[in-house]
Amino acid sequence: MTDRTKATLVLNAGSSSIKFSLYDVAQAAEERPLAKGVIEGIGRSPRLKAEIAGAPGDCGQTWADGAGLGHSFFYDVLLDWIGESLPHVELAVAGHRVVHGGTAFDAPQLVNAGVMAALEALVPLAPLHQPHNLAAIKALSERDARLPQVACFDTAFHRTIPNRDQLYGLPRAMAQEGLRRYGFHGLSYEFIAWTLPKFDAFASTGRAIVAHLGNGASLCAFRNGRSQLCTMGFSTLDGLIMGTRCGSIDPGVLIYLMREKGMGPDDLEALLYKESGLLGLSGISSDMRDLLDGNSAEGRESVAMFCDRVAQQAASLVAALGGVDALVFTAGIGEHSPVVRKEICRRLEWLGLVVDDEANAANSARINARESSIGIWVIPTDEELMIARHSRALVTETQDFAALR
Repeated sequence: MTDRTKATLVLNAGSSSIKFSLYDVAQAAEERPLAKGVIEGIGRSPRLKAEIAGAPGDCGQTWADGAGLGHSFFYDVLLDWIGESLPHVELAVAGHRVVHGGTAFDAPQLVNAGVMAALEALVPLAPLHQPHNLAAIKALSERDARLPQVACFDTAFHRTIPNRDQLYGLPRAMAQEGLRRYGFHGLSYEFIAWTLPKFDAFASTGRAIVAHLGNGASLCAFRNGRSQLCTMGFSTLDGLIMGTRCGSIDPGVLIYLMREKGMGPDDLEALLYKESGLLGLSGISSDMRDLLDGNSAEGRESVAMFCDRVAQQAASLVAALGGVDALVFTAGIGEHSPVVRKEICRRLEWLGLVVDDEANAANSARINARESSIGIWVIPTDEELMIARHSRALVTETQDFAALR
């Protein structure tokens, strides 16, 4: 009988999707996943897309009449799919992306009743993300209460931000109630901090600005691989213009919308999270690729505004660091859009950034020209791998590792 493979299941649950990957716990952290995929369109037209390492083609399944099927149904679908498609795989641990860890959690945690209670209390700080993250943990626990589960936080990496940079100009007592800057995309930034020494040893121990540019977008200032400041603050709305999120906005605008337009919390939430950003500005799409390929004046202006804000806020992080040794682009736009990278760097030429156009067009790892005084890098991020590494480490700390082989 073939030996069973102990695996880490990584889950990233969103409002309409469940991203997943499987890693062999006995393999080195750099190994590619055994399988990965997504169940998307939950609540509309659900479909499963997955690929298995070493297997030809992709796996797929759709539910034509699945609009009424919720997340809990699809967790069962996923676990059944793993059992049927990978019968030699046995889950040893499940790792979850959890958006908010508050001030209490600065590292991944094995989930128990106390941890869950603390994370439930943080739901008001991330109402659009946290409930889905926690529902995934509950669903797996109901399926197999013995399966160890690990919560990995998008805020944890930013717990090294100095306290005064976590505060707003509000009465100090409000910070004790949770009204402070947390920072997000921490799992992505942690991966870049982990892998940057392989690309630029000098910058990894010096000052770097990392641009996580995707549908959600932010910047982080690194000193010696540790977060010093993030453009996202109390929520994932803050900072840069994003796909459908507004980015930084004058609070007076919100007062005006409430007073003059009669907008309540739910209206504002829908406007700021789902109807603004590139979508709202362009009136066309939230996808940068659509705007770059299109010919509308509004689309071109939206792209220009996005690049403006990235450059402006990157400059503010340079000021906070007292200089910069490297600029790193990552995530969907950062990794795949030479035009956006070029335009951002052009706005920062005064810092000494010079792009090598040929390397940039080829999406090379290093895209700065020889005469550039600052390194410019394109490094793919891998949040799932970070979750897998953390989950494996926590389980092997509490269990006999030989039992996982």
